[in-house]
Amino acid sequence: MKRFPLALTLAAASFGCLDVGAPPGPTPGSPEFDGERAFAKVERQVMFGPRIPGTAGHVAQLEWMTQELASLAPDLVVDTFSYVTTYDDSLTLVNLTARFLPEMERRILILTHWDTRPQSDQGATQAERDIPPPGANDGASGTAVLLELARLLAENPPPLGVDLLFVDGEDYGPDAVDMFIGARHYAESLVGGDLPGARPMYGVLLDMVGDPDPSFLVEPYSQEAASVVVSKVWRAAARLGHADVFPESLGVRLNDDHVPLIQAGLPTANVIDFTYGGPTNPFWHTPNDSPENVSARTLGIVGQVVTELIYSGG
Repeated sequence: MKRFPLALTLAAASFGCLDVGAPPGPTPGSPEFDGERAFAKVERQVMFGPRIPGTAGHVAQLEWMTQELASLAPDLVVDTFSYVTTYDDSLTLVNLTARFLPEMERRILILTHWDTRPQSDQGATQAERDIPPPGANDGASGTAVLLELARLLAENPPPLGVDLLFVDGEDYGPDAVDMFIGARHYAESLVGGDLPGARPMYGVLLDMVGDPDPSFLVEPYSQEAASVVVSKVWRAAARLGHADVFPESLGVRLNDDHVPLIQAGLPTANVIDFTYGGPTNPFWHTPNDSPENVSARTLGIVGQVVTELIYSGG
């Protein structure tokens, strides 16, 4: 991923309007999310090598994900499109949407990005900066959670329609002009009414969700444009006893894949921990973004919160 913090201070005040005072306990019938299985999917992705558009790792991951999702989802939309960057790089990108209960009008969107960044621009030395990051947290973690969610949704029909969206070209860069490409492409479908089915009621973005010491603060764009969605997610976390991991405080304002969706009129909340490896982000966009710095426990918490959100009826 690539983040451009637009405000670098954290709000100290508690965000009381989230109203997370829900009774503890998961929704009856909500299946159990397996963080260890999700972690194995992180490792599998990193084994492909960098998943930069135009590379062998990108091709291999796309083939693997397509096979996995085609075996699980009743409807898989493979959206291949072209993009020319401001540096005249011609990219072939692919968004995948796995649609569960595609006939239902009432549905929600869960999304992540599956590509990785071409350079470790936050590396400590030029030698490190020349190495593409493995993308274990920034790319593979959200993808792993969605792939494991696909298995749960296939085995346990949800009470509403669910679209799992894997966007491409999120982290290409080097700056924001050539990032969030797949999300902007999907947003065009939202605006143009070209979606393959009903428009989701709202979206939830998962990005960098594998930090061993997690803290998912409320992202300000999300709170301003999708406060109802934020409340739903943070209430689900509180019901499961994870209010400490999803604290009621504002974090750093981040330009991410949720912003194009918000601009297209779809309220979307960003679930992201932007303190990966510590307050100064020593692992983000570096060669240290590797599986040993990702936690199966954290993947399990995030996955269970999203599972609770879905099976509580959205």
